[in-house]
Amino acid sequence: MTDSYRALRLRADGESRCEIVRVSVEDLSPGDVVIAPEFSAINYKDAMAATGAAPILRVPTLIGGIDAAGSVVHSENERFTVGQPVLITGCGLSETRDGGFAERLRVPGDSLINIPPPFTARSASILGTAGFTAMLAIERLQENHVTPDTGPVLVTGASGGVGSLAILLLNRLGYSTIAMTGKPEAHEALRALGANEIREPFDLSGDPEGLAKSEIAGAIDNLGGNALPLLVRMTRPWGSVVSIGRATGNAFQGSVIPFIIRGVSILGVTSANCPMDRRRRAWGRLFETLRPEDLEPLVSDTIGLEDLPGRFLQYLEGRARGRTLVRLVRS
Repeated sequence: MTDSYRALRLRADGESRCEIVRVSVEDLSPGDVVIAPEFSAINYKDAMAATGAAPILRVPTLIGGIDAAGSVVHSENERFTVGQPVLITGCGLSETRDGGFAERLRVPGDSLINIPPPFTARSASILGTAGFTAMLAIERLQENHVTPDTGPVLVTGASGGVGSLAILLLNRLGYSTIAMTGKPEAHEALRALGANEIREPFDLSGDPEGLAKSEIAGAIDNLGGNALPLLVRMTRPWGSVVSIGRATGNAFQGSVIPFIIRGVSILGVTSANCPMDRRRRAWGRLFETLRPEDLEPLVSDTIGLEDLPGRFLQYLEGRARGRTLVRLVRS
């Protein structure tokens, strides 16, 4: 008799877009390594996939979840042995292949990242796509000469998963940070993570043309839309803004003036299809920069697989804070 495992299956269309089902390993997308995930986490992209808010799924039906961390239970890849702790983020999960909201996951071993001690599946999942994206954004700033001595870095959507981890990482790396959030209840937590200043969101209806007072050396933007050109307007000469999110919209309209007068740059980050050498380097920096105990304050809740369908809407409505972990092993 073939063993079966619980999973959250998503459908690209129809009335019921997500449901808990049972699957066997043979039902899963192909790969040479099978993992027993212990934890995953909810990301904004997961919410869009599960609700149909954006066309994340590229096939009619898949198991959801762009993150997973656990241990190897079967391997045909010489780099991995049974019991080895590993994680995976992106790499087609919940887009073109079955994802991490399941008690079993089968993937190509070349997509996996080793979890070094003292990190565990839990602490690696607190990082997940959010921490990985935050580190990629910081690396983009550093590659474009935004250093701690060039000025503060502003983070929009600072109370969310990516924003909170960006504040924590920037603080550990010696940067002065400005956390922008519309959630007063998050102020204390953001200060504890290292935010030097907290600001309310700016008026996104303002004129995006021309220049504003140059206050920041760089920014990590989770909002997109009209927030992006407004951040560019307030960036110092030769500074950079990294665009990593679209919470307020996809389209934006701005002026070329900040580019030709101040030499400001807009930089992009994509975590889903990041090249593997860069992916390993960023994860290595995350494990070197942080400790597992640094991450626990970021956890807002830990839920079971069966609780997932009721949690996605709060991400789309901007009500989520920090990291919601998904426990995939039943005690």
